[in-house]
Amino acid sequence: MKNKLAILVLILVTGSSYAQQDAQFTQYMYNTMAINPAYAGLREKMSIFALHRTQWVGLEGAPVTNNVSIHSPINGGNMGLGLSILNDKIGPSDETDIGVSFSYNIQTSERYKLSFGIKGSVNLLNVDFNKLTYLTPSDNTFQSNIDNKFSPNIGAGIYYYSDQTYIGFSVPNLLETKHFDKYAGSGASSYIAKERLHYYLTAGHVFDLNENIKFKPSMLTKVTQGAPLQVDLSANFMFNDKFVIGGAYRWSAAVSAMVGFQATDSWFIGYGYDLETTRLAHFNSGSHEIFLRYELFNKYDRIVSPRFF
Repeated sequence: MKNKLAILVLILVTGSSYAQQDAQFTQYMYNTMAINPAYAGLREKMSIFALHRTQWVGLEGAPVTNNVSIHSPINGGNMGLGLSILNDKIGPSDETDIGVSFSYNIQTSERYKLSFGIKGSVNLLNVDFNKLTYLTPSDNTFQSNIDNKFSPNIGAGIYYYSDQTYIGFSVPNLLETKHFDKYAGSGASSYIAKERLHYYLTAGHVFDLNENIKFKPSMLTKVTQGAPLQVDLSANFMFNDKFVIGGAYRWSAAVSAMVGFQATDSWFIGYGYDLETTRLAHFNSGSHEIFLRYELFNKYDRIVSPRFF
């Protein structure tokens, strides 16, 4: 199993031919601020979000992701401010990203608004190469651990939306950070890991099928240099503004099932399960993702129809 772990980690984390991937979410439509800072404050109330994802259960060293965020409108609602903390573990690496997002939105028509967002973040990376099994023990390439490697970053995004439609484009991290090992020297051109640019395109629309049923198809596309194109297609149904059920397909990677429940005006809980469609399915029993969202209303607020995105 350690050999499989070593191969997996070397493919996903190291080398100039592969990109170190951002954390992956099946229920991205509920966690938009994680990939687009322009979403900060757009739920028109203070929103607190917590997510846990366990990927590829049964495979040693598989990714485990935790994300906590809070965002709220400010300045009468045409601005938003958010804070996000994301921890992503895979194999020997443990990466924590702390980001502050700011958005500004303008009314472009009677129905639509356009939001611009910027994000400032800091990243802490730890890599313990002692967890790997080496095919060549004398190779010094991975002999030096990375301990709390600090790197700042900035990101940006736009989000065009109405009550029923949205489309967004973002680059959460605009700076490509290279993590060097101690053997490379000050003029190094080789590196242990490199953060590459990730480009996200999201879109969705809510259809009112009747008074009790809403249908929302949505899409996420991620483009990263050195990594395969990722396309997520999903469809969710909401019944009586309370129950949500849906499915998703990650292109050439996985199929997913999702459920959600609006327990109270403030509390929403959701769960997602991924089943791999690649050969990796032989080595794991799927991926699990659960989240909680709490929204804080002032005394004048009341829910008539909850936002579906």
